Amino acid sequence: MKYYDKLIFELSRPGRKGYELPADEYGKDAMSAIPSELMRGTEAELPEVSELDVVRHYTNLSMKNFGVDTGFYPLGSCTMKYNPKINEEIAAMPQFTQLHPLQDEKGVQGALELYYNLQQALANIAGLYEFTLNPYAGAHGELTGLMVMRQYHLSRGDEKRTKVIVPNSAHGTNPASAMVAGLEVVEVKSKPNGSIDVEDLKPLLDDTVAGIMMTNPNTLGMFETEIMEIAALVHEAGGLLYYDGANLNPLLGKVRPGDMGFDIMHINLHKTFSTPHGGGGPGSGPVGVVEHLAKFLPNPRVRKNADGSFSIESDGESLGSVSSFLGNFGVMMKAYAYILTLGRENLKNVGPLATLNANYIKESLKDDYLLPIDGVCKHEFVFDGLKDKSTGVTTLNVAKRLLDYGFHAPTIYFPLLFHESMMIEPTETESVETLDEFIDVMHKVAAEARETPEDVKNAPLTTIVRKLDETTAAKNPVLTYRQLKSAAEK
Repeated sequence: MKYYDKLIFELSRPGRKGYELPADEYGKDAMSAIPSELMRGTEAELPEVSELDVVRHYTNLSMKNFGVDTGFYPLGSCTMKYNPKINEEIAAMPQFTQLHPLQDEKGVQGALELYYNLQQALANIAGLYEFTLNPYAGAHGELTGLMVMRQYHLSRGDEKRTKVIVPNSAHGTNPASAMVAGLEVVEVKSKPNGSIDVEDLKPLLDDTVAGIMMTNPNTLGMFETEIMEIAALVHEAGGLLYYDGANLNPLLGKVRPGDMGFDIMHINLHKTFSTPHGGGGPGSGPVGVVEHLAKFLPNPRVRKNADGSFSIESDGESLGSVSSFLGNFGVMMKAYAYILTLGRENLKNVGPLATLNANYIKESLKDDYLLPIDGVCKHEFVFDGLKDKSTGVTTLNVAKRLLDYGFHAPTIYFPLLFHESMMIEPTETESVETLDEFIDVMHKVAAEARETPEDVKNAPLTTIVRKLDETTAAKNPVLTYRQLKSAAEK
């Protein structure tokens, strides 16, 4: 093990420390700002390291991370597209970063204009009337959209509409968000191709249904060809259609959710509009609605005045506030920069290119990997593991072996419709050279599974962290250095 592969506690040596700020001009140090009743009675068990040790330790850790800036990330359902650095540069401009949400409206007109323009752009792209950018994430957007749905029914005195229909292939956040919103989840079955079974849907539509949650294309990457019939049936029953924007990317330039009959939707800016993804944030989940639902969107709102200025307002019929101020403004700037950079003429190419890349990989690999649903997919597709399962190599084994070849694994064991699901989504930002390299490696792993299966079963073999005992890790997690040290001493 190299010196800087050690844990920060292992680098600790008594008496070492980094730079310490001197007392300020009033003779106080940083510790004096902590109330005495909140002070520790004993020294914290912290590593004693120099500043250089700390810098090298965390710099080396950062170089071991895998991200979309370092390699291909074919996670299905996650749309891990590249984030252009111009977006980051614009969001880092001091004219934006040094603003404060409590500043007077007159001093933040540029920021409010950006907010308003992004609302309008998303409304145009989605085919809806108005958007709020207040929600902090996709799941937060789902919850907000469902709160709009419930507020709409309550405003009409229709209190018995407490059920939301969710397909059995849905993303896990759909039923979770419905439950948090105080709604009851009713499952509708899918056909073998992952599309909603309309015949199973019909008996579920009664006067207790608030709406249905869908994504189109569905979780298997196939377009819901009966969407117009579904929309008509739900609306006729008095319900609303909610669009989960997780799979919006392949529709850009071709179809708008509003035109398919959806009343409410959220958009994952980190999936479709190229803002940072993962790591617990930052995030943004704008919610759009048709005109008669706009009054229920959360406060506060940015409005454009007759004189061209912008103001922050609140609506009395709103469902209330769902976030502090106006949401995650830094992420909004990146999404707005992305939209303006592509422009109307190039944004419409995103969906077709994402679809082309997905179908190219699917057709290139279906001789080695089991394709349960044939036909043209959209942005993603699902294999049911290897075609030849005789050597016992699983989807998990394949995923871990890909790490040895420098590729992140695709999404595995989701959706639950297939036992060995392997969901792949390349996005439109990947070149044909990258796709070809990934295809070659996938074929190589399939050959290894037939000829030297133990190499695949024991993977990864070359990564810094090798194959883990996941069962023991889950039952007896080692979460602190003290636990690790104690285990080593035993």
